[in-house]
Amino acid sequence: MAMSLPHQIGAISGAPLSIDHQGGHSGEAPSSATVSAIWRPALASTLRVSVQKSGPDLERVSPSPPLSPRGGVRPDLSVAAQALMMPSLAAEEDSRQEREHGGGSAHGEGRSGVPVFVMMPLDSVTFDHTVNRKKAMNASLQALKTAGVEGIMMDVWWGLVEGESPGKYNWGGYSDLLEMAKKHGLKVQAVMSFHQCGGNVGDSCTIPLPRWAVEEIDKDPDIAYTDQWGRRNYEYISLGCDALPVLKGRTPVQCYSDFMRAFRDTFSHLLGNTIVEIQVGMGPAGELRYPSYPEQNGTWKFPGIGAFQCYDKYMRQSLKSAAEAIGKPEWGHSGPTDAGHYNNWPEDTNFFKRENGGWNSQYGEFFLSWYSQSLLDHGERILRSSNAAFGNTGVKISVKVAGIHWHYGTRSHAPELTAGYYNTRLRDGYAPVAEMLSRHGAVLNFTCIEMRDHEQPQDAQCAPEKLVRQVALAAQKAQVPLAGENALPRFDEYAHGQILRSAAPVVEGNSEGKKMCAFTYLRMNPDLFQPENWSKFVCFVNRMGEAGREKCREEVEREAKLFVHVMQPQGAPMAAALTH
Repeated sequence: MAMSLPHQIGAISGAPLSIDHQGGHSGEAPSSATVSAIWRPALASTLRVSVQKSGPDLERVSPSPPLSPRGGVRPDLSVAAQALMMPSLAAEEDSRQEREHGGGSAHGEGRSGVPVFVMMPLDSVTFDHTVNRKKAMNASLQALKTAGVEGIMMDVWWGLVEGESPGKYNWGGYSDLLEMAKKHGLKVQAVMSFHQCGGNVGDSCTIPLPRWAVEEIDKDPDIAYTDQWGRRNYEYISLGCDALPVLKGRTPVQCYSDFMRAFRDTFSHLLGNTIVEIQVGMGPAGELRYPSYPEQNGTWKFPGIGAFQCYDKYMRQSLKSAAEAIGKPEWGHSGPTDAGHYNNWPEDTNFFKRENGGWNSQYGEFFLSWYSQSLLDHGERILRSSNAAFGNTGVKISVKVAGIHWHYGTRSHAPELTAGYYNTRLRDGYAPVAEMLSRHGAVLNFTCIEMRDHEQPQDAQCAPEKLVRQVALAAQKAQVPLAGENALPRFDEYAHGQILRSAAPVVEGNSEGKKMCAFTYLRMNPDLFQPENWSKFVCFVNRMGEAGREKCREEVEREAKLFVHVMQPQGAPMAAALTH
């Protein structure tokens, strides 16, 4: 006989599950089910950073991701079970909201607020091309849907799909995950992740670039971004060779283009309905920037200024040509030699210091213009390819821009400059980015939406709120849709409130702030499904969905908390049942 839903949850968790059938027949004995589940740890691989100096290349093994707890039940399953126990109540809630608001559900496209997506774990698809923890994933997606989430964001790793041989794509795992999302009625933001996973904030696993691409870097290290000390970075192929056939006879941009077309052809039946957005990776962490603040091997630590990444031979040749074109060949030999080290502060350097700094000289203006324009040109090339691949498929194209908020209060904005954003006290560096995206009809996806100025180190003059406002204004002027993400995992109401203020600004004076077109929550993990965090998250999603409606915050919170309450099964909470 088929197991009931509570028993299925027990089977997923591998723990005894006792359900009291209150409301059933009098005297009916409680039932229980115990099924063992085997959890497989994610694979670890090697993260390498080579330094151009005497001695062998440095080798580093990235820490393995956390393993599933033994002897207990994953918290994500615990609350997923709570949500799954009362699906009829969730359906009634959606129906009620549809009747009240007219048209679609407040959780769907008919909402007037800001739709919320949730990022999937980085290792959602394994190296053997299967969905990681498939049963737990399925239960968690169902829980997200019942909570009112619009959809999910998933990384489609270049290093996994085309990992073994150029031009041979294995979409195993991704096909299952996309069908799973479709089954639950969740939309998908698919990230074309052409970067390495590992070495950045929040990276819990390591997924290198394709093996054959790494082999080519080993043969020609200048394919990798390089700093002035000769340190090579394997996170992303240097934009200096975008148009050169350095990857087994193809250019990097051709590789990205072929990958996107293969994705389009494989999942054409889902484009525009289940897959609603393609976020195109353009640098480390998928962001349009240089790898100026790499964390691997402790190279950079917050709030260091970072370092320019223009010392591979292809970037140096581009700089040389740019300097000769303006009659200043002496400016083309190198980047700034007085810009300090990764962990310096602006005033420690001659180039970034407040008074008479090189950033504000004629040479500084030339170099920073070339450096930032090279990044914009890189974005243009890849956007042309992405639009060629996904034009007329009904999906949005988006680009992620990093929220580099430290030392924002200084004149030079040094960390933004080393990352490729020519933003200073005297110049708006985000207007050119927004204008470039506007030319290609792309969405600007910005991070650090959850941060508040006073929460950050004041001695480092961090100003995330001011930065978000500047970027939002640049997007509005360029008529580019703006989307957002939180930079760090946050489950507290202060962060939720800040996200809501940034994503759906209230009316100020005679003008109304423009709402974000979407917000993506970082990220789905066991902590999200802890009962207290889950309750706050459901309330947050509800408030985002109601943004712009004439409802007070207290009313929205009451409705969300009632929703969480009715999702609990009768009797003892499901979380307690699963953990004993």
